[in-house]
Amino acid sequence: MHTISEYRDEFIAYLDSMRITKEPRNLYEPITYILGLGGKRLRPVLVLMTAEIFNTDFRKALDAAVAVEVFHNFSLVHDDIMDDAPVRRGKTTVHEKWDINTGILSGDAMLIMAYQLFENYEPNVFRDLAKLFSKTALEVCEGQQYDVDFETRDDVMLPEYLKMIEYKTAVLVAAALKMGAIVAGEPDEAQQQMYNFGLNLGIAFQLQDDYLDVFGDPKTFGKQVGGDIIENKKTYLYLKALNSGSEVIAKELEHLYSIHPKEAEAKINAVRSIFEKTKADQATKTAIADYTAKAFDVLDDMDINPENKELLRQFGENLMNRTV
Repeated sequence: MHTISEYRDEFIAYLDSMRITKEPRNLYEPITYILGLGGKRLRPVLVLMTAEIFNTDFRKALDAAVAVEVFHNFSLVHDDIMDDAPVRRGKTTVHEKWDINTGILSGDAMLIMAYQLFENYEPNVFRDLAKLFSKTALEVCEGQQYDVDFETRDDVMLPEYLKMIEYKTAVLVAAALKMGAIVAGEPDEAQQQMYNFGLNLGIAFQLQDDYLDVFGDPKTFGKQVGGDIIENKKTYLYLKALNSGSEVIAKELEHLYSIHPKEAEAKINAVRSIFEKTKADQATKTAIADYTAKAFDVLDDMDINPENKELLRQFGENLMNRTV
């Protein structure tokens, strides 16, 4: 087995070799730009790692890995437009650097390019990858719509929120792991175990992202800290604080989430203080640990080499303790 950094390096080298230089430049340059901004490369690494866990040369999974990363970045381009986000990974977002129409069109092209990459596989593998990808892509759209809807609702419940992040984030992590198993030709049971492992890990990952959005270091987080608060997103932190039992705090929090001040720093600080006062920050950390533990329970039942299990376990633990 290779190390995570080795998978990442191999993936980045392969991605760089596919750099698009054709016309029209204003369609393809934003694609090269967003794919070149870096990021954790979590999902493509999982595709490659899973293929090798099942004794298959990880290079056979490179096209599937690129497809997952291209789709993920397509969703980020459109999310940033919807959120009017100025920064992504510490750099100017695509729609700010170019314009909204270019961001929409380049994102659309990325979705098509992701599907095209599956054409490099044998028909049965292509079918299974495309089927999983279509299901996952639609779920991601559903999750994004839930996220948008929640911004204007004042009755969002925790189970609804968890379903939203499952669709918006976790299903793509799960699909990445399952794609590695598909490329490796593993039976359905092994594919589903990998999917379930990734689903729980993906929920933990998004909860950690929510936490870092409020309590992360701006120098390492790569996005605008407090962005979810500015956009009045009903995150796990918000819902836990709202249900803390204090009517006064609940009313204060609801008021803060009903305003859009020009100077957002005071609002961010006030909400952060409420999250700490109600221990919503600690509850979120507990939830992250719980979903990571669920992922590890699935991992324990897998019929794979103990060393490979440990590699996946370390990967999960690193996600839980990340700062970016």
